[in-house]
Amino acid sequence: MRLPGEQLVLDTNVLVHLLRKKGPAGALLEQEYAIGTRRPRVLVPVVVKGELKSLAFQFGWGPEQQLGLDSLLAQLPTVDISSSLVIGAYAKLDHLSRQSGRSMGKNDVWLAAVAHVQSAVLLTTDKDFDHLSPAHLRVEYIDPEKLKKGII
Repeated sequence: MRLPGEQLVLDTNVLVHLLRKKGPAGALLEQEYAIGTRRPRVLVPVVVKGELKSLAFQFGWGPEQQLGLDSLLAQLPTVDISSSLVIGAYAKLDHLSRQSGRSMGKNDVWLAAVAHVQSAVLLTTDKDFDHLSPAHLRVEYIDPEKLKKGII
């Protein structure tokens, strides 16, 4: 298992790979990171759950896939974003991003803020957080092309 004992916060793209039953990506993520069984349990910010529900509509998922999504989301601990610590981290990280000339999606800033406050590793398949790590955020980047081929 990768990153044993580390708290993980999952980006939306990681959960999409877990939900899709195509190719080796979801199984490999589960195997390498023990998403369903690791301790401490993985965390999912409420904004990620909202993004996933929206993506299900955008992808045209039918009732069976929607039920699978709801089942997965019900199993994963939800992190609220309304605490003063998360709000403060959001403001700081958004400001740092703007200062560095990077404009982040608002949900990504919330996700980074949660990971920062939880002292967690953010697990992602995109490079949207590179400008924040390692000084302000610990990120575990998984190359999506390698992941599709069954390699991490």
